Amino acid sequence: MTLQKLADGIFVDTSKIDKIKTLDAIIFDCDGVLIDITNSYDQAIKKTVDFILKEMTDIDQSNVVTTQMIEGFKATGGFNDEVDVTYSLILSIVAAKKLNKPIAEFIFEVIKNCDQSGICSVEKYLDTIRVDLSEIRKKLAYPGPHNSNTLYSTFDEIFYGAKLYYELYKRKPQFFDGQGLIDNDVVLVKKELIDTLRKKFDKKIAIISGRGVVSAKYSLKKLFDEFDLKNSRFLEDETRDLAKPNPQPLISSIKGLQSYCCMFVGDSMEDYIMAKKSEELGNKTVFCGIYGTSKDSEAKRKLFVEKNADMILETIDLIPNTLNLVET
Repeated sequence: MTLQKLADGIFVDTSKIDKIKTLDAIIFDCDGVLIDITNSYDQAIKKTVDFILKEMTDIDQSNVVTTQMIEGFKATGGFNDEVDVTYSLILSIVAAKKLNKPIAEFIFEVIKNCDQSGICSVEKYLDTIRVDLSEIRKKLAYPGPHNSNTLYSTFDEIFYGAKLYYELYKRKPQFFDGQGLIDNDVVLVKKELIDTLRKKFDKKIAIISGRGVVSAKYSLKKLFDEFDLKNSRFLEDETRDLAKPNPQPLISSIKGLQSYCCMFVGDSMEDYIMAKKSEELGNKTVFCGIYGTSKDSEAKRKLFVEKNADMILETIDLIPNTLNLVET
């Protein structure tokens, strides 16, 4: 292990310095990197779980889901889609009730049995302990078609709000008619940072996000056009098989940018796995893990340390300084 602390909030694998010096492009994840989603996507998960439990089950329970649970699922590497997390939480809560187990304790038990296969690993584990979830699984029929599935629709209505939901899907919301939680997004990236990065990367600055293009543009506003959109990928608009950690969207972006060695900046295990697989498939890729946006930032930092990430930074604002430190 050759990870060294170069400055406050900056950790670099010194064995990769020569490789880092050859970087000629940078690609960002969006959520947790360019945008703080603590009060938007995370809250949408919690509200959707509460709504579904109330409407589709006899469980009178609310405010069960915690940020630690959400991050727990995401740390396994198979839950880049927030609706997948939502579905897994609903199944876990229903199962806990049927088994007469403490809900929070049981959810973390499920998380321990998850892997990169995401919701498949949840369903497999719950099947092995012989709990009958056929009724709720039939009602949810998840994943199913995005534009007609009840769980997708409920989540999207809560997240986007009535106005943006109508713009996206050309239909009125059925379950939620209020302001969308997307308006709680906090943009972390600044124009000054992009301008600084242009000095090294020129126009080779792109995005690969689990979001759809409309959602990303809505929240990033004018900054959205600062990125190379032709070579960016917005995976909510793609088929499920291209979801993270599938490396193909990243590889496609790297090739489109004509990059010799690319930095991928992410905050999740899916991002880390995506970058690692890209490297294994012959595309020079440096992974930079961002940990400061996590509720438990020290746990996230330690997770990246355990995975031998190439670079680990507290915030994206430290990228220019890190590159300068590596060059000297």
